[in-house]
Amino acid sequence: MSKRIGQGLAAVMLLAVATSPAWADRRTDERLQALEDRMERVDRLMENNALLDLVTRMDAMQQELRELRGQNEELAHELETLKSRQRELYLDLDRRIQDVETAGTNGASVSPAPAAAPAAAVPAPAGAATAPSGSTPTPGGAPAAAGMAPSSERDAYKQAFDLLREGQYAQAITAFQGFLQRHPQSGYAANAQYWLGEANYVSKQYPTAATEFRKVLDNYPDSNKVPDATLKLGYTYYELGEWAKARDSLTQVKTQYAGSSVARLAEQRLARMQREGH
Repeated sequence: MSKRIGQGLAAVMLLAVATSPAWADRRTDERLQALEDRMERVDRLMENNALLDLVTRMDAMQQELRELRGQNEELAHELETLKSRQRELYLDLDRRIQDVETAGTNGASVSPAPAAAPAAAVPAPAGAATAPSGSTPTPGGAPAAAGMAPSSERDAYKQAFDLLREGQYAQAITAFQGFLQRHPQSGYAANAQYWLGEANYVSKQYPTAATEFRKVLDNYPDSNKVPDATLKLGYTYYELGEWAKARDSLTQVKTQYAGSSVARLAEQRLARMQREGH
């Protein structure tokens, strides 16, 4: 009897031993599977959160980009407005200076010539032409042409200048060219030559602008437009990418007219060239 009980106990123990590893393996597999499922859920959650965060950041960056573009457009518009206003003020200042100079010239006192005794009337030779009433005979004997007084030069200059101030650059170029052809010795010739260069510069006709600014220096070396023309010549060479010539002109302005507004502008452009590596 005890032998059978012992054999039964042995059989149960063997069965337990035989079945325990399988049961443990299944439990382990189930736990591993559950852990893997949890990890997958965590991964998906993290991916979703990361994607959401990325989308949020992209939206924020796009909004910032739109705002920056808007600010850039506003700044560009303000800059263009300031440039236009500065040009208008500069042109108006030049016009006022010219008016003052003209008023001073016209208001200068001239000592009257002593009255001469009336000469006896001498009949003109038969067939001789007589000068129109009110004209002044020229040394060659021909009467002076009507409408060639300094006032006509001033009016022609003002007309060309007004075209430039109004932004009609092509018409201003034509008007200044015509003025210089008709009045090469005018007191306004140097200014007309400078503004001819300016009209070409703002029209971005830089090679022509360089030529016209150079004429101010060559043909009117004593004009008060020489500093401005030298500065704008440097600007023009800058736009043309001729860095050495631009640097020479700007350095000349900085050196010869130290302390002036044109010298400060020349220093600013030289500093800009240095930053840009030119």
